[in-house]
Amino acid sequence: MAKLYFRYGVMGSSKTANALMVRYNYEERGQEALLVKPELDQRDGAKFVASRMGLSHTCIYFSELQAMPEEKVRGYACVIVDEAQFLSRDEVQYLVGVVDDWNVPVICYGLRADFAGQLFPGSQELLAVADIIEEVKTICWCGKKATCNARFDQHGKVLREGEQVVLGANDQYIGLCRKHWREGNLGPGFPRK
Repeated sequence: MAKLYFRYGVMGSSKTANALMVRYNYEERGQEALLVKPELDQRDGAKFVASRMGLSHTCIYFSELQAMPEEKVRGYACVIVDEAQFLSRDEVQYLVGVVDDWNVPVICYGLRADFAGQLFPGSQELLAVADIIEEVKTICWCGKKATCNARFDQHGKVLREGEQVVLGANDQYIGLCRKHWREGNLGPGFPRK
């Protein structure tokens, strides 16, 4: 029986690298997995997913998945969604249907919460309906588990207000333990030169 997975982690926890490795594992076993991302995410270019460590692969947009006929979606061994925090609640419910009605496993990777500690709508829905929820772990600069996403400015000041969605990578975000996130302490080496 197919299941809906939500694998969440902070910025820098290798969620995208994990998604790309899972896709490769399916391919290596002669099965086709479909890699999908929300159209909002354009950091790596159109219809392309890339990890910080250099892994990359083409993908389709979520709207293209939704437009696919049922028979075509059923032909995939798995659907893998990167940046799932950007999905709407309705889009997550579409994935529930892919799993429950079409018996295709879906693995979603994304952030649980934003830089202000608030759940993203897609993540909130996935936390409510996913069959399996797993954390992709990484560490804070102090060595404790990183659980919070810190957004910072060019001076290394942790930001507490602003738009929920500001696309960026290591130049704007870092995963911190809760203590250092609350303190706004980015650790040694900040601000970066």
